[in-house]
Amino acid sequence: MGGNSPCASCKLLRRRCTKDCIFAPYFPSDDPQKFAIVHKVFGASNVSKMLQELQVHQREDAVSSLVYEANARVRDPVYGCVGAISYLQNQVSELQMQLAVAQAEILCIQMQHEPVLMPTQEIMDSDQKSYFNFGSSSNVIHDSLNIENIFGHDMVS
Repeated sequence: MGGNSPCASCKLLRRRCTKDCIFAPYFPSDDPQKFAIVHKVFGASNVSKMLQELQVHQREDAVSSLVYEANARVRDPVYGCVGAISYLQNQVSELQMQLAVAQAEILCIQMQHEPVLMPTQEIMDSDQKSYFNFGSSSNVIHDSLNIENIFGHDMVS
């Protein structure tokens, strides 16, 4: 930093903060915990090497990621951020399943309120009746719709 106040890294490591300090733009002195947690998990030397290998415009995102991963590792030492990702993926799967169930219930309710359209005998002439064999089709259609659906509701009331 080279200014009045050293960056959080130089302050924690008790060294002089130079004007070309790689940590200064990303670990300001007013947020010492941010660097402390990254240093605890990854080590200052490793973080310095990672940042030097990146282009300048990529470093801020890398630091954000390191801070997130370090916090996740402190919260969950075994799984780190993978545990958080897995938890969120499971939550998405459960919500998708709940959505599918709700959509199926809505469809069943809508089907209960819509009248079933059946061909009337007046419209069809005798050739069509014999071709389609609709002589007693209303009972077949009614019986097939009278079964319980997966939610335990009758389709036809």
